[in-house]
Amino acid sequence: MAVESRYVVIRKAVEVETFMDKRAADEYDKMLDIADGLSEIFEQAPVELSESIREELSVYLAQNREEVLVALQAKKAKVVSKKSTGSSQKKTKDTAELANDTVEADSVKATTESVKKPKAAGVKASSKAKSDAA
Repeated sequence: MAVESRYVVIRKAVEVETFMDKRAADEYDKMLDIADGLSEIFEQAPVELSESIREELSVYLAQNREEVLVALQAKKAKVVSKKSTGSSQKKTKDTAELANDTVEADSVKATTESVKKPKAAGVKASSKAKSDAA
């Protein structure tokens, strides 16, 4: 017989969601608390919103609270690396290959002392160094 621990989020005597992880249940409960607070703010706003729109907007903002805090300048934006885009990956790969070629050219220069690397044409010098070394 298996034993399972379940964490149930209850709002106004109604089971809203069930989780297997306590942390996830706590995060969801906190998100709902934030949404309730936002809904109260929207209720007092000079703009008239229907209850369903107010609820949807409150939940959306609560789910995206990190971005909201950044927009309100209450928190600094995190720097996100763009490794997932194809062009950035290609650029990173090209930069890494250029760095490897430069290291190889420097190694060849140290051993032969005949390779001179021009400042503006680092790629040409590294490819020439490879052909001279071969």
